[in-house]
Amino acid sequence: MMKPAAAAAVGGALAVGAVPVVLSAMGFTGAGIAASSIAAKMMSAAAIANGGGVSAGSLVAILQSVGAAGLSTSSNILLASVGSVLGACLGNSSSSRPAEPEAKGNEATENVPQGEPPKPPLKSEKHEE
Repeated sequence: MMKPAAAAAVGGALAVGAVPVVLSAMGFTGAGIAASSIAAKMMSAAAIANGGGVSAGSLVAILQSVGAAGLSTSSNILLASVGSVLGACLGNSSSSRPAEPEAKGNEATENVPQGEPPKPPLKSEKHEE
């Protein structure tokens, strides 16, 4: 299990580093929206919905701005903070399997046999016809 401070650092760095990679993979690049990409499909849908143009302040416009110029310092700080909190929470979480209760005193646990195991047969029986 990762310590919470290390998980927070990893989560923050991952959140800040992943945004440009994900936006570029979607097609929001510094040179504009890449042809035949998810970004191009989003832009087409936004233009059709708005009667031919993409309105300023829309999701497509904001993502293109971030893809071209990157995030501001305050946005990076906010994103790193959220990523750190999520990383610390995930790094501090226990495994998905709950802990098994311990047996008290002479109580037998579920997987311990209560008596002797059955003995195997001494010789195999062959059936002749």
